[in-house]
Amino acid sequence: MEDVRVARLLGIGEFARRSRLSVKALRLYERQGLLRPAEIGEGNGYRWYGEEQLAGARLVALLRRLDMPLADVGRIVAAPEDERADLVADYWAEVEHRMAVRRGLAAHLRVVLSGGKGLVDMYEVKQREVPEQVVLTEQRHVLQPGLVDWIGAAMARLEKAAQAYGGVSAAPFVIYHGEVNEDSDGPVEACVPINPPTDSGDPTTAYRIEPAHKEAYVRLTKAQVVFPQILSAYDAVAVWLKENDLTIADSPREVYFENITEAGPDDVACDVAFPMR
Repeated sequence: MEDVRVARLLGIGEFARRSRLSVKALRLYERQGLLRPAEIGEGNGYRWYGEEQLAGARLVALLRRLDMPLADVGRIVAAPEDERADLVADYWAEVEHRMAVRRGLAAHLRVVLSGGKGLVDMYEVKQREVPEQVVLTEQRHVLQPGLVDWIGAAMARLEKAAQAYGGVSAAPFVIYHGEVNEDSDGPVEACVPINPPTDSGDPTTAYRIEPAHKEAYVRLTKAQVVFPQILSAYDAVAVWLKENDLTIADSPREVYFENITEAGPDDVACDVAFPMR
């Protein structure tokens, strides 16, 4: 008489065919604890899978077609069903961000390896008048690997201090008074504009006057802000100034008119600007 319990199970070959996974993949996923057989034969070690496991196995197959790492696949498969869609959306948003960053890096490398050919064509350089501003400031010598973390922390401190002056009055910016890379540490100055201070305010936070000036700038997406491809934007503005017989009047800066943390990879988020005359 046929064993009813075994008849409800699928051998590894049939399960592989119906789940759209190879036998090799099934063995790998078993070792990873991602998709375990329902039963393993004691004498021959043969793997049996329950028919109810097909839906999960097909989900694994689809997720792997996204080139999703096994750790992420396991996290999604183990999650409650009502959370899986959001987890896939979060994963894919990160993939698109990485691809946008790589696309910008590839464009930067093409310019570097061609000796600067096509640099100005990568960006639209614009001009604007910037009024005098009172800014809360924090300055630090920092190498490139620690730059992003320092900027985020400094801006958070300055924006908190700005509340005592009625809040931030214009887009925060970062001024590079010297080159910043793995060997050179600036210095770098974080600036948060505020309304002209009265007797009230935070006496522990330095502020100064940023003079009115005219500047040339290019607008970047979040993906283009990443180092080192952002250097192409600095080079493009510098070349444009030279080609138009204009002079750099002060240190270059990055103006953050959007919350770069919340922006998507293709959202405009930052200007690279040079004061000029």
